[in-house]
Amino acid sequence: MVEKQFLIDDFKLGESWRLFKIIGEFVDGVETLHELGPAVSIFGSARVGPEDPTYQTAETLGGMFARNGFAVITGGGGGVMAAANKGAAEAGGSSVGLNIHLPHEQVPNQYANICIEFKYFFVRKVMFLKYASAYIALPGGFGTLDEVFESITLIQTQRIRPLPMILVGTDYWSGLLDWIRQNLQKRGVISSGDLNIIQVIDDPAQVVQAVKGALKI
Repeated sequence: MVEKQFLIDDFKLGESWRLFKIIGEFVDGVETLHELGPAVSIFGSARVGPEDPTYQTAETLGGMFARNGFAVITGGGGGVMAAANKGAAEAGGSSVGLNIHLPHEQVPNQYANICIEFKYFFVRKVMFLKYASAYIALPGGFGTLDEVFESITLIQTQRIRPLPMILVGTDYWSGLLDWIRQNLQKRGVISSGDLNIIQVIDDPAQVVQAVKGALKI
């Protein structure tokens, strides 16, 4: 019984120290980003290379947003994230990488001139949402879908302001949106106006204008 109690006490102590680590990540994020100014969070696949049109679109978007006075926030890794950071940095803007420690794939890219390291996904997600004035999603995998749906849910439930949620790439996103209409909207498990949260835009210049228009800039 004594040995068991020691194990329980050790577990509690470990959990308590984990809370301090979580708080520390929040503090680092807030201290680094609280004076960032207008920003957009750009999501997308880590697995596309410079020859991919999605990478090129992300790089163009990063540059356009930077030249229009926006900081660009990404997950700090490769692919779309590196491209958006590259575009922003080369345009002279604030290029933010919120890097997450993962066993595979996630290596910080060289283009983020503001970089924060995270262990906890949920802390990182708060930073994506708290400091952005719009959320831009390019083609990506499960991580991108997670970020998209979390943003939509928080807007839908009025936990955050109704900021622009823009999906870039009609060919990529149209199947998912059709599925939502057929399986969620028709069954009444989402409200008829919930899809109005989402915009689908292909042209980078129109994406930037949509964000500026929504924010009245």
